[in-house]
Order: sequence, then structure tokens, then C-alpha cells
Amino acid sequence: MPTVTIKDIAKEAGVAVSTVSRVLNNHPDVSEATKHKVNEVVKKRNFVPNSNAKHLKQQSTMVIGIFVKGTFNFLFFSILEKIQRLIKAKGYIAVVNYLDEYANEVDQARIFCNEKKPIGIMFLGGNLDNFKSGFSKIKIPAVLVTNTAQALGFENLSSVTTDDQEAAKCLIEHLVSMGHTNIGVIGGMRESSNISNTRMKGVLSVLSNHGIDFDPDLQFEEARYSFESSYQAACRLLEKNKDISAIFAMSDVMAIGTMRAMTDKGLKIPQDISIAGYDGIDLVNYYNPKLTTIRQLQDELAKNAVDILNKQIEKNAPPLHKVLSYELLEGESVKYAGKVVTK
Repeated sequence: MPTVTIKDIAKEAGVAVSTVSRVLNNHPDVSEATKHKVNEVVKKRNFVPNSNAKHLKQQSTMVIGIFVKGTFNFLFFSILEKIQRLIKAKGYIAVVNYLDEYANEVDQARIFCNEKKPIGIMFLGGNLDNFKSGFSKIKIPAVLVTNTAQALGFENLSSVTTDDQEAAKCLIEHLVSMGHTNIGVIGGMRESSNISNTRMKGVLSVLSNHGIDFDPDLQFEEARYSFESSYQAACRLLEKNKDISAIFAMSDVMAIGTMRAMTDKGLKIPQDISIAGYDGIDLVNYYNPKLTTIRQLQDELAKNAVDILNKQIEKNAPPLHKVLSYELLEGESVKYAGKVVTK
């Protein structure tokens, strides 16, 4: 007589393999009706879980691979903590992979899929060009977090992101409303950072609407998303444009590096120069002065990402692309600079 497997139980009960696993392990995240249905099939088929099956489940069926881009991304660390907790509550096993900011996350995910046989993949950050060139070889459900994958059209790739363009517009509108017209920007590498390019569109849109010129050669500097790189970028920016009254750094980590650079140059914040960031990480609430920034809704990003991936795994749901809102947090790092510019 052929051996009854967990896959046989799942098929007969009309549920996912992971659901059967959660029932067998008395996991609370299963309805009573589903538990009863699965247990009836288990009893009928005289199914007895064994250590080998459990080992197989841990190595393949229940694993979700998470790829985190950037070793200094405090936002991702915060979202990751929430995602891991939610994944565990669903009965899955999260395996986290940390990548350099410029690593090819899709190539790394393909290698991981071949070796670990995960049931799903989650990307915290990603370069869309990498997805365009290599994601078609990944056949399991996946979710991209903090960037949109809607235009890529993959049937197994969803995404959850903040409305970066509108959020950047909101922040620049705030700076302009405070009288700033010579605004510097520190962002990621324009050739490889989709998020930086999207936020830059928001910046330019607002300045254009107000009739304010922007010269990238004098008002923009590229940097890695790290304290040291943004510190150096801020120094370069100030050296070539000493009349800048405000700087928008495209992450809070960048903003903190920028604030340190301005202080070392003898400038007081916000008396001499205003600084604004993006992300809303916890650290900015304890920095002096408290940073004005855009807060991404970390809990919502994490919850939506896990829920979407779970539905793809459990119910073979179609891809879903969600764009979330944001909040402007007015701290102490931006000061009124003069006459307000109107449209």
C-alpha cells in the first residue's frame, strides 16, 4: 500500500499543504471548520506524521525566503521584524538573506529557490531592471515591498509600496511653504535606484508648479543609503552651492548623515540650514533636532505583504499591487526661511 503523504491529505481535504501542517501542529491560525475537515481526512487515511516528513516540511514546503537590500536600511529592519512575526503566526519559516545595496536580488533568489525549495519569496527593496531580466525564471509566489511591480506583468509577483512620488511632493510642498526656494537633494544612484527616481519626479513636479528652477549639477548629489556616503555627499553639495537653505535627503539615514556633515561645517540646524528626510524610522524621534520626515506606514506595509503572499500560496490568488499612503511628520529640523512662494 502506498505511503500516505501530507500532500495526499491536503488534496483530499481541499486545502493547502501548509494548512494541513498547521492543523497537525495545533497552530491557532486555522478555523475550526478547516481543522475538523483536515482531521477527518487524517483519521480516515490513518495518516501519522513522522520526523522525516517534518524535516522535509521545514526544508521546503514551509520556507519563505526574504531578501533585504542594503545593510544600513533601518526602515527595512523595522519592516522585517514585523514581517517575521506575521510569517511565524501563519505557520511558515522565514529565512532572511541580507544583500548589498547593489546586489542582484533576483539572481540571489533564483539560487535560493534551487537550493532551499521555498514556498514563497519576499523582497524588501529591489531594482526593477533585475526583475525584468531574470524574474521569469522564478515560478513561486513573490511579493516586492517598497517598490511597485505592477508594470512588470508577472503572474506570480505582487507588490506593496508607499506612494513615493506623492509623498515626496508633500515634503517639498512643506519646504516651499516654509520659504525655501534653493533646495538641495541627496538621493540614490539615478541609474539604479527606481525609488530615488520616483521621489525625484515628485520633487521636480512641485518646484515646476511653483516656478522654481532646479539645477541637478548644483542641487543634487548621489549617495548610497548609508551615514558615511550621505555625509560625504552633503559636504560636496554644500561646497558647490553654499546658498542652499534646505536639503531633502531621500532616507532618514541619509538625513542623519547630512545633519552631521552640516554640523561639522559649522552650520546650525535649522537656524542656518533646514534638513528633511524620508521613512519615519524610530531613530529620528530621538535625534537632536527631531527630524522632519515622511513616515512610511510600516505596520501596513508588513501586514499587506504577508497577507498577499499568503493568499497567493494558499489560494493561488492573482497578483495584487497596493499603493499605501504616508504621513508628514513635522519635527524640529525645518525653519521658516523667508517669503513664501505661491503658485
